[in-house]
Amino acid sequence: MASKKSSRLKYLLLFLLAIVLAGGYFAWQPIKSIYFSGVPDQVRNQFVCIPTGSSFDKVVRILHEGGFIQNETDFRWLAEKMKYKRDKMRAGRFEIQPGWTNRQLIQHLRTGEQAPVRLVLNNERLPEEVAGKVSQFIEADSLSLINTFRDESFLGTIRYTRETLISAFIPNTYEMYWNTDAKSFVTRMLKEHDAFWDKNNRRSKAQSLGLTESQVYTLASIVERETNANVEKPTIAGVYLNRLKIGMRLQADPTSVFATRDFTTRRVTEYHTTFDSPYNTYVYKGLPPGPISMASIPSIDAVLNYQRHNYLYFCARPDESGTHVFAETFAAHKVNADRFQTYVRQQRGL
Repeated sequence: MASKKSSRLKYLLLFLLAIVLAGGYFAWQPIKSIYFSGVPDQVRNQFVCIPTGSSFDKVVRILHEGGFIQNETDFRWLAEKMKYKRDKMRAGRFEIQPGWTNRQLIQHLRTGEQAPVRLVLNNERLPEEVAGKVSQFIEADSLSLINTFRDESFLGTIRYTRETLISAFIPNTYEMYWNTDAKSFVTRMLKEHDAFWDKNNRRSKAQSLGLTESQVYTLASIVERETNANVEKPTIAGVYLNRLKIGMRLQADPTSVFATRDFTTRRVTEYHTTFDSPYNTYVYKGLPPGPISMASIPSIDAVLNYQRHNYLYFCARPDESGTHVFAETFAAHKVNADRFQTYVRQQRGL
C-alpha cells in the first residue's frame, strides 16, 4: 500500500515538474525573443534593402540571408506580437547595428529613419547611360528609368522632350532614398535643376544670350566634349556664340561623333562630318535639338560667362597640353592647323 502511494506521489511530482518546466519555457520564450537572439555582434554588411511591395516572408528571408537575425523563429514570434507583419512591408534601405535585439531591429525597420544613398552623376553621354548609372544607386532598374525617359506623355507634363531631358540632369552628388522610383528620380532632378539655375543669376544670364536654359546646356555639352581644361572653356564657348551670332555653322567635331554614335573613334573623318543628322553641326546650322551629353557645371558656367573676343576658329595646340590655339580668320586657323598636323606626323615618326 505504501509503495502505491509512493508511486502516485512520484508521478504527481513528475507531472508538476513538467508543468513548471513548460511554464518556464513559455515564460522564457518572450524574454529570449525580445532581449536575445537578435542581430549578431558581427554582420557582413550593415545595410539592408527591402524592395517595394515585399511580403513579410520575403523580408524575413532577406534578413536571414543577410545575416541580420540569429534565430528566425524568435524574430517571427516577436514580429507577430509587435504587429510588424503587413501585406506589404515598409520598403527602404536601413542601417542595422550589430548586437541589436529583435525588438530594436523590428522597431527600426518599422519606424526608423532610412539610410540615404549618395547618388553620383558625372558626364554620362546618353540617357541610357544615365539610367545605367542611376540604377546602381536606387531601387528603380535601368529599364524602368529608360522607359520613363522615353515616355512622351510624362515628359510633356514636365515640359521636356526626349531630346532635351538630359539637360535636366546637373552633374553632382545627391542624397536620396534607395526606394526611389523612376518618375520620382526625374522629379528630384527637376528640383535640383531649378535650384541650380536660381543661383548666380544664371537665368538672367541665359536670357541675355537669347538662349533658353536647355539651349545653354546644349552648347555647354559641346564645350564639355571639346576640352577637359576648364580654363579655356569660356574661350571656346565664345567661339561658338560668335558663330551663332553671324549664322555660321558651329562645325563642332563632337556633334558629328554624337550623330554617328561612333564614340570610340580617335579621329573625325569625312564620314562623320557629312553624316546626315540634325545633331551634326557640320551639316545643319544652329544648335542641335538637344545636348550631346551631360554638361558639367564648369561647362555650363563657361557658356553663361563666356569670354568676349573675335575668335571664330580653334584647333588643338601642337603639344601634349590638350588645350587649343584660337584664330579670328580662316587663314590664321589654317596656319595653326598645319602646325598641329606637322606635330602629329613628327610624333608618329613620319
